Amino acid sequence: MSLPRVVAVGEGSPAARAGLVPGDEIIAVNGQVPRDVIQYQFLTDGPEVDLELRRGGLEVGALVRKEAGQPLGVEVSSALFDRLRTCDNHCEFCFIHQLPKGMRRSLYQRDDDYRLSFLYGNFTTLTRFTEADLERVVTERLSPLFVSIHATDPAVRARMLRNRRGATSLRWLGELLSAGIEVHGQVVVCPGVNDASVLEDTLCGVLDEYPGLATVAVVPLGVSKHSGEAAMRAHTPAEAEAVVALVEEWQGIYAAVLGRRLAYASDEYYLLTGRPFPPAQAYDGFPQHENGVGMAAAFAAAFQGEDGPVHGVRPGFFAWVDGAPALGYRAARTLPKRGERPRSGVGGPRRTAVLTGEYGARVLGPLVAGWPRARLVPVRNDFFGGNIAVTGLLTGADLVAALGSEPEGDRYLLPDVCLSGGRFLDGLTPADLPRPVEVVPTDGRSLRRALEVA
Repeated sequence: MSLPRVVAVGEGSPAARAGLVPGDEIIAVNGQVPRDVIQYQFLTDGPEVDLELRRGGLEVGALVRKEAGQPLGVEVSSALFDRLRTCDNHCEFCFIHQLPKGMRRSLYQRDDDYRLSFLYGNFTTLTRFTEADLERVVTERLSPLFVSIHATDPAVRARMLRNRRGATSLRWLGELLSAGIEVHGQVVVCPGVNDASVLEDTLCGVLDEYPGLATVAVVPLGVSKHSGEAAMRAHTPAEAEAVVALVEEWQGIYAAVLGRRLAYASDEYYLLTGRPFPPAQAYDGFPQHENGVGMAAAFAAAFQGEDGPVHGVRPGFFAWVDGAPALGYRAARTLPKRGERPRSGVGGPRRTAVLTGEYGARVLGPLVAGWPRARLVPVRNDFFGGNIAVTGLLTGADLVAALGSEPEGDRYLLPDVCLSGGRFLDGLTPADLPRPVEVVPTDGRSLRRALEVA
C-alpha cells in the first residue's frame, strides 16, 4: 500500500488552517488507514479530522476542525492507495491489446476494479468482484456503477472474455440491482460473435434477468491495425444496419414493458449506416453520453443554443464531491499556465479551421456549413489505423501530418478530447504541432463561442 500524498491545499481551507502543506503523506485518518479516496472522503467528512502525517521523513499530527460535510481542502496524489485490481480477462476485442508498442506505460494498464467504475465511469466485467465488494458497494451506496455485459448467454460471455468466470460473474449484476444500486451496462458488438441472434438473446436476457438496469449502450467493436486477432473485424454497413434496427425494435419493447427505452445504439452505428441521428429527446437525458451514445445530438443541440444542463451521468464520486485525483486518460485535458494566451497565426487568422476526426467531420459538417469563415480539417487516424475514426483517439503524429500542408495564417481549433494532461496519446503536445492551435472544450456551446470570436 502506498501513502496518499498531498499535492495541493486550498487557500483558506480547513486543511490550510491546520498547517497541511503539499508533500505531506497521509499515514492515517482518525486512526484508520484509508485504502482509497472513497474511504478517505468518508473519514474526512466529520467536524474533527485527526491526521497522522509524514513530513520530511518525520511523523507529525494535525487536527483539522471544520463543519461536518465541509471539504478538507486537500487534493491527494492518487485515487487508490492500495493495489489496483487488474483485469484477468483476455478479451480478443480489448483495445488495450491493440495499442502499438512504445506508448506511455499507463496506457497499457488494464483494470477491472469496481472502485474505478464508481470514481470515473470505467466499465467492469465483475469477474473479480467478491462478496466483500458487494457488501461495501451496498453499505456505502457506491452508485452508479458501469458494467460490461457483452452477452447474457453464459457460454458466449465466457468465450468472449476468455475467462470461465465470465459465465457466472453477471450474478453480481443481479445482486447489485436487487440492492438498488444504479448500474449502466454496455454491449460491445463483435461481428460474427455476439451480433445477430446472440444480440437479440442478450437484449431479451436483459429484460428477463436485469430489467433494473438504468441503461444499456450498444457499441461497435473498434479494430486497430495493430490487432493480432484474426476473428476481429469491422462491421459491414449491412451488419451495422441490422444492429440499429434490432436496438430500435427492442426500445419499443422496453418502452411498452418498462416505460423507458433502456437500450441505445451508439452514434458510430448511425454513422456506419448513414441513418440520421435520433432527436435529442430520444436519448432520455443522454445517460451514456460519455460512451458515445447521443454525443452528436447533444453537441448539435448545444451548438444551436440550447441551455440545458451538462448531458450524461456523472460517476458517483463526482456527483458526491469534487476534487478526486484524475487517473490515466481521465486526467485533466489541458495543463494551462496562468496568463498563457493561445498563439495566433502569422499575420492574424484568415479563416478558422476546426480540427476533427473523420467521424467528427461528418457530425460537424452541417453545423459549420453556416459559418462562411470556418472550415473543417478532417484528420485521418493513421497511428491506430483500422476502423478507428473518432476524434478522441487522434494523436500528435496524425495532427502533424494533417497540419503540415495547411496554410500558416489560419486559426486552428483543437478539441480538448484529444488530450490528457496536456499530451496526446503518443506523448506529443500541442507545442509540437507545425501550426499554432487553440484548445477548445469538446462541446457544441464552446465551439460556437470560439467561432463567434473569429
